[in-house]
Amino acid sequence: MQSLITLVSILLPLFGGFFIRLPAAYVLWVNRLLNVLVYVILALIGVSLAQVDNLGAQIGYIAYIVVILFVCVIGFNLAALMYFDRRHPWQRSLSGQGSGGNISLAGSVKQIACVIAGFALGRILPEHWLPPEASGNYALMLLVFLVGIQLRSSGITLRRVLLNKRGVQTSAWFILSCLAAGVVFSLIMPDVSLSKGLALTSGYGWYSLSGIVMTSAYGPVWGSIALVNDLAREFFALVFIPLIMRRHPSAAVGVGGATSLDFTLPVIQSSGGIEAVPLAISFGFIVNVVSPFLMVAFSTVHF
Repeated sequence: MQSLITLVSILLPLFGGFFIRLPAAYVLWVNRLLNVLVYVILALIGVSLAQVDNLGAQIGYIAYIVVILFVCVIGFNLAALMYFDRRHPWQRSLSGQGSGGNISLAGSVKQIACVIAGFALGRILPEHWLPPEASGNYALMLLVFLVGIQLRSSGITLRRVLLNKRGVQTSAWFILSCLAAGVVFSLIMPDVSLSKGLALTSGYGWYSLSGIVMTSAYGPVWGSIALVNDLAREFFALVFIPLIMRRHPSAAVGVGGATSLDFTLPVIQSSGGIEAVPLAISFGFIVNVVSPFLMVAFSTVHF
């Protein structure tokens, strides 16, 4: 019963928001609130992490797990999508090629700073001043509701998404490669079950979602592992998208995961040209919808 409640609490706000279309002026406020909410959730994750006993002794373990998880996920993503690009080359006009663009890591640095700030507050504030334990879940429900509104109000339709053949294909290869990474990760780590490995690799870079869901399912240590892994994807994507785009456009878009719809979209456009934008939108939309479903489903079963 609890598994069903968790699943509904994530998916219902997402699809509920998707049926709400707001005027452009209100969408701007939704975007701003969404940005603020992301930072709030990251701070709440930091607060929950501060409550872990003997955290200092587990830092090395967390870093070790993150490295293995990240290598598995990014390795399988790149291998699968580069193979797809070689087997099915994407013919683009020369005018659609970008110039490489500028890389900005400032946003990622701010996100890490929020986690650190939340951790510091969790350490220094008295327990009765800390937010209730359920605050993160309520903030997450509001987040996915706003994401649904954002997706709907951006003018993206399911018809537009599903008719982008390469976007659908790239999404399928990406999702399958993440599932394969989860299987391999569970085989490498003796204390990680198959369902847990699949849940951890289903975040797709949506760090504010994966951090809360994994914390709820497996505790703050694994929530922080999922968070850092998905933030590392964002760093990696910002640096390597311009380098990968020329020869492997699908891999360049796919490496951004869920952030290809928003945070890494400017880098995709500047390095891949305007032709890469519909692919990024289709891919980003699909993985943003699939990620919460798979993550919650895998984290609430045990096999």
